[in-house]
Parts: sequence; structure tokens; C-alpha cells
Amino acid sequence: MDRREAINRVALLFGGTVIGAEFFLSGCSTGSSIDTDDLFDKDTVAYMNQVGETILPQTSTPGAAAANVGGFMAIMVRDCYDAKDQKVFKEGLKKLDEACSKKFDKPFMKAEAGQRTALLTELDKEQKEYSKTKKEDAPNHYFTMLKQLTLLGFFTSEVGCTKALRYVPVPGKYIGDYPYMKGDKAFALA
Repeated sequence: MDRREAINRVALLFGGTVIGAEFFLSGCSTGSSIDTDDLFDKDTVAYMNQVGETILPQTSTPGAAAANVGGFMAIMVRDCYDAKDQKVFKEGLKKLDEACSKKFDKPFMKAEAGQRTALLTELDKEQKEYSKTKKEDAPNHYFTMLKQLTLLGFFTSEVGCTKALRYVPVPGKYIGDYPYMKGDKAFALA
């Protein structure tokens, strides 16, 4: 299975609730785009990788940066988001950095891990409240996009599928009553 097919399957599992899902289910061509070339700048990709790493940090398994979710985000925003969501995403990256500077007197990339986590926890609460009151035509919250793309990028990457999930390259026979042990990893879609 290639990455595109895995993304399509994950989108179907999410029920199309991922922002931009309608585009990547139909081949990721939005037709209209704002300039997103700056998302591919190595500093911006590193920044998005660190945001992803704060959301999904390395533990006994690799974190989001190991899957290069920053590069994945850039491609998905360019190819699968409409111009309105592209603009919200790009402005959101600036807002996140400004919020970090305001709260900790340093940009996100220079903040300590605990400070990054505290900031993103606040943003997660903010986006959940925003989602509860969001009108249908209102723009999406940028942190919702960052979080969704981090999860999608990580769990559809090779490192996410083979290291964070229980990976079986050639599945065996069907076992309807497979023993489950507390703490077992979920199976990857292979």
C-alpha cells in the first residue's frame, strides 16, 4: 500500500471529518491556491516538525518529527486545502509563534519543551471551545489543522505504521478471538 492509499483509508475511517478530506479523497487538487512556497522553507518545515513533536513526542516510539510531519503538512496544505484554509493555516503558524513570544518572551523554537506543551494545551482547549460555537461558514481553527495533520502525517508514515502501531507486513489467517493484552499497540493498516 502506498502513502496516498493509506491516507484515503484513514480519511474514510475519520468519516471525512479531517479538514481538506474532500480534496484528498478526490485526488488533492484544489484548483485555487495562495502562495504556499514559504511552507517548504527548511526553517518552516523544522518549525512545523517541532509543533508536531510537541503534539506527538518521542517516547518508547519515535515522535512526529521522525516522520517529518512538517514536510507532510506543507504538501497537504498546498495540495488539499482550499485557499481559505491555506490562509488560516499560514496565519495560524504566525499566531502560534506570537502567542509563545507573548507568554514566554521567546519564539516557539526557542521555548523549552514544557513551555511548548503548556502553550499547545491552551490552544487545544481554545480550538475545542471554538469548534463548539463555530458557524458553518466560519473559518476553521488553525490548531485543529495542525493537530489533524500531525496525527494523519504520523500514522500514515512508514515510521508511524511500523514503530508506533503493531505492524504485520503479511497478515496471517483470520483469528476472530485474538488475545489482547493491556497496553498492546493497535494494528497498522497494511
